[in-house]
Amino acid sequence: MRHQSPSSWAVICVFIAAVVHLALGFSIEFSVDEAHYALYAQHLAWSYFDHPPLVGWIQWPLVALTSSEGVIRLIPELLWIVSCYLVYQVTIELHRLIQGRNAGYLTSALPSANLCGLLAVLIITAAPMLHVLAIGLLPDTLLAPLSLGLMLMALRWLRKDRFSIGDWIVTGILLGLAGLSKYTAAFTAFALLFVFLSSPRKSWFTKVGFWLAALTALLLISPVLYWNWVNDWISFKYQLAHGGGGEWLWRRLAAYIGIQILVFGPLFVLGTFVFLKDCMHGAKLSLVALLGFFFIPFVIFTSLAGGGGLPHWTSPAWFCLAPFAGMGLAKAWAMQHRHWIRILFFIQIAMCCIGFAYVLSGGINTASIKSNPIADLYGWKIAGQKAAELTKATKANGIAVQNWTLGSRAAWYASPTPVFVLDQRQDQFDLWFGEIPVGANILLISWSGMTYPLPVGNKSAFEACQPLDSLEIERFGRILSKFDFSLCSNWRGPGTSE
Repeated sequence: MRHQSPSSWAVICVFIAAVVHLALGFSIEFSVDEAHYALYAQHLAWSYFDHPPLVGWIQWPLVALTSSEGVIRLIPELLWIVSCYLVYQVTIELHRLIQGRNAGYLTSALPSANLCGLLAVLIITAAPMLHVLAIGLLPDTLLAPLSLGLMLMALRWLRKDRFSIGDWIVTGILLGLAGLSKYTAAFTAFALLFVFLSSPRKSWFTKVGFWLAALTALLLISPVLYWNWVNDWISFKYQLAHGGGGEWLWRRLAAYIGIQILVFGPLFVLGTFVFLKDCMHGAKLSLVALLGFFFIPFVIFTSLAGGGGLPHWTSPAWFCLAPFAGMGLAKAWAMQHRHWIRILFFIQIAMCCIGFAYVLSGGINTASIKSNPIADLYGWKIAGQKAAELTKATKANGIAVQNWTLGSRAAWYASPTPVFVLDQRQDQFDLWFGEIPVGANILLISWSGMTYPLPVGNKSAFEACQPLDSLEIERFGRILSKFDFSLCSNWRGPGTSE
């Protein structure tokens, strides 16, 4: 840090990480979620069964031009870079708020704002899970910069205690775009409302600008409301059931918390601990309210984790925590705790590098293909193309799989061949491709990483399935997985396999 300014070091770190992301992004095929959301762009609609539409809309221009995974992944990379920039800017604004003449938050001065901003960005680049959002476009990839943008507007409100009409409109646009990204944007909206309520004066509620912002946000999310209205609110019903998960277990909650610390990194924990310990003396309610951008979604997701949950759901919240953690690390750095910060940083960077190498290698070779999760990232392109060729050669009515997680890659790489999912669960594929015609002949794809019995022998299944071909997927001389292709004849009704 001696020869470069903190902001220059932040740019260098983000640039290096971006190069690694792009190299990996051009090297591997789409994951199940990436393919699913890329299909959103192929089938443009006002909204979709499992998520609002922005994750599909934003990809549409590139998907219309190319099927290259690496090119399409330029979108999440750009969003990740924007998120890093916003983390830096939010940290600077937070520093100004805390060090303000009348703030009264601190008993001792913080280190420089630029150092706080640098360490906040370093925390992001050292968090293994956040690199996933940079390589693959998820709704959370969109929600992260929008949440940070709303956090920046909240800081502007706290510093000025008022908004111009332009500020209100920008806030409304950010809220609307967040709502188009993911339904859990409601948690971010609650955090913003908490900041407004923390103000001693509540005159904002009577301002024209506030209601203009609310109207702007409502207009932007109206496509989602309209689509759900004409589709019997299926998306809202699905998400409510999905968020509830299964049976609530304490061990799931404990595992979720442990996984959160592991995949986002102990630097977050250390920085936040120091901030809460040394930077919150005499803090006003408004500063506590800003922490709601992290704690509101994190506490909700964690409390639901006893019934099941995915670790990346909290990613936007961790982005919003980074400015606080960066300031805490800067405080620890100034207190000569640099040794521990360096150790934790290099441990986390080593974890990220090991993760990148693990993905590129195709995973660890084990006796069971099912125990290698990385095998899922290889082979679907050639398998999808082969399935499309076999479908055409046999004059089948389409392709079938027995789980929706297999369907998204099959539908993307075999496009425009229709793909049907043989289970009782309603999903987006039912809306895209409808039901299999009774009496139809279908090409069935079976994948060794997720095996099912052939859908024959029941009254509501195929009359028979005849093996056609198989395909082994190799990487560096090791067999990762195997695809089997069968022609199933005379469909007699909805499948019974799950």
